Amino acid sequence: MSIGNSPEDDRPSIGRALQQARIAAGLTVEEVSSSTRVRIPIVHAIEEDDFSRCGGDVYARGHIRNIARAVGIDPEPLVERYDGDHGGRPAPTPAAPLFEAERIRSEPRRPNWTAAMVAAIVAVVGFVGFTLFNGGDDKPSNTAQVAEGSKPDKTAAKPTTTKPAEPEPVPSESAIAAAPRDKVTVKLGANQGKSWISVKDHNGRLLFDGLLLEGESKTFQDKERIDLVLGNAGAIELFVNGKKLEDRFEPGQVERLTYTKGDPEAG
Repeated sequence: MSIGNSPEDDRPSIGRALQQARIAAGLTVEEVSSSTRVRIPIVHAIEEDDFSRCGGDVYARGHIRNIARAVGIDPEPLVERYDGDHGGRPAPTPAAPLFEAERIRSEPRRPNWTAAMVAAIVAVVGFVGFTLFNGGDDKPSNTAQVAEGSKPDKTAAKPTTTKPAEPEPVPSESAIAAAPRDKVTVKLGANQGKSWISVKDHNGRLLFDGLLLEGESKTFQDKERIDLVLGNAGAIELFVNGKKLEDRFEPGQVERLTYTKGDPEAG
C-alpha cells in the first residue's frame, strides 16, 4: 500500500520558490543582487538552498526577506520555514556585556579647585601691579587733547532699501507639466501595485534601483537620456517630458525603456 505525500511535502523549497518568483518577474540574478545588495554568489547559493555562505541565521533570514520582496512575493512564510528547518528564531543577544562595560567605566575626574584659586589670585595681583606701575608715570601734558567723536563719512554710500528676493518656487513631482525642454524628465508612479524599477542616466550611472511601493512616485531628470527597467510594468503610471503615456503594459510584464528630449517614445 502506497502512502501519498502531504501538500506541504509538495511545496518547493525556499531557494526553489525564490528562483521561480524571480524568473516569473523577468529578473536576472544580477538585477536581484543590485536591488538587494546581496552578492551574486550568495543569491545563487540561496536559490540552491545553500545558506552556509550567508554568515549565520540572522543574515540568512535577512537575505531571504530582501530577495523575496525584490521578486514580489511574501517573505514571511519562507522565513518561518527557514526557522522551522534551523531550530527556530535566533536567541536575542544578552545585555550582560553592556552592564559590564558600564560597571568598569572610570569615574570622571573632579576639577582641581585649589589650582584654579591660586591661578586667579596670581592674575589679580599681576593686574593690580600693572595698574599701579602705569598710573605713577602719568604726567600732565601741556598739549590739550580733544577726543574725536565719530564723524560722518561723507563718502559712505547712502543706505539703500533693497527689495527682498522672492523665494524661488520649489519644484514638486506633480508639476511635470512644467518640465524643461532642454532635459529629459521621467516620473514613475506605482498606482496599481508595487514594482521593482531600475533607472540610469545617459552615462550609465545608476539613479535608483529598488522597489516602488503602491502609492509612491519618483521623478528623474537627465540632460540627454533616461534608461528604465520596470519589473512590473502594468503597475506603473508613466509621465515623460510633461506628457502622460497611455497604459500599454500588462501586470507582471518586464519592460526596458529609453527616453530622450522631446516627444516621448519608448526605446
